[in-house]
Amino acid sequence: MQEALNRVDWEKIELLPVIVQEVSTNEVLMMAYMNREALELSLTTRVAHYFSRSKQRIWKKGETSKHTQSIHSFCLDCDNDTLLIKVTQKGVACHTGRNSCFFRELESGASNSEIEVDTTLAYGVIDTLYHTIQERKDADPKSSWTAQLLSKGDNTILKKVVEEAGEYCFAHKDNDEPEMIYEAADLTYHMLVALASKNISPDRIKQELARRFNMSGIAEKSAREK
Repeated sequence: MQEALNRVDWEKIELLPVIVQEVSTNEVLMMAYMNREALELSLTTRVAHYFSRSKQRIWKKGETSKHTQSIHSFCLDCDNDTLLIKVTQKGVACHTGRNSCFFRELESGASNSEIEVDTTLAYGVIDTLYHTIQERKDADPKSSWTAQLLSKGDNTILKKVVEEAGEYCFAHKDNDEPEMIYEAADLTYHMLVALASKNISPDRIKQELARRFNMSGIAEKSAREK
């Protein structure tokens, strides 16, 4: 195991680029990254584990969607800094519900494949909305409110966060439950736009909340003030 891990030129790279192919068809499904720990887990379990740059953690492919990848082979390139793995894909590889992540034509921007699986329920509404916001970065601001917000930059994005927070506070003060829910949804959306503008996945917010489970709010606040 250690001999295999040491074949990678870790001194040259922090994260190992990984090209993923379907073993039965050789279709390229996706490209991801592994750190040493993710590669070790993949070698040990023969199930694909990657290091997510957006989540800033190791993730097992399919941990949420159940669309896992069973690995048949690992091939290192001639420079020892890129990996090719051949897998059997369960379900689909792409979070959009397409079989492959490579579905958009570069020159036209058109999709060359159809959605095969509705992944909304698998990933949950927050993660699905975040990915949709990320995709809107390439949309026409004239036809997409999200693209328009993102194109105008921090001042406009943050102004909307403050505005929606204020509207929620007024609804809360009025004890108007339907309005509180409506404004909380607006605030959540605009917070996700702000996070997406900085490429911060909501998974990292969940990690931070989880970190605080065993710490009192008073202790957490005191630690920040030191």
